[in-house]
Amino acid sequence: MSAVRSEIAPRGGVPAIRVMTVGALDAVLAIEVQAYPFPWTRGNFIDSLAAGYLARVLVADDGELVGYFVAMPGFEEMHLLNVTVASRHEGQGHARRLLAELYALSASFAATAVWLEVRESNARARALYLREGFTEAGRRRDYYPAPAGQREDAILMTRSLVRKQGRA
Repeated sequence: MSAVRSEIAPRGGVPAIRVMTVGALDAVLAIEVQAYPFPWTRGNFIDSLAAGYLARVLVADDGELVGYFVAMPGFEEMHLLNVTVASRHEGQGHARRLLAELYALSASFAATAVWLEVRESNARARALYLREGFTEAGRRRDYYPAPAGQREDAILMTRSLVRKQGRA
């Protein structure tokens, strides 16, 4: 895999979180199309940025894009729309770091919870969300496109951001 470089490289060897810009979309899309059979389009990302959604990228010190997220603020909640880590960087804690950034940013919107949908078949992501303190709150029937014109259910999950015993 040839890595697509982001326009902003941090210093110091630790991947840095930056605001997602239109200039980062080539690198974002390179990860997106490899990660999903039904990826977001450039237009989906541009619309999200234009709408003012929270969008962040995680950039390695060599400029390689490691991962990203997009989230939509709502009344007292944050809706995580997309969080993705490049396949070669999976299993290194980057998704948890991106989620921690989302939780911190959510405070500025007075959000008390984060909500998300995840494919029923995505056991790895569901396990991550459970470890992160999310709970299953419901099911959205036929939410996602699936191969051969079929549809797949989404599991609706939520995580409280209200502090309990000193932890958010």
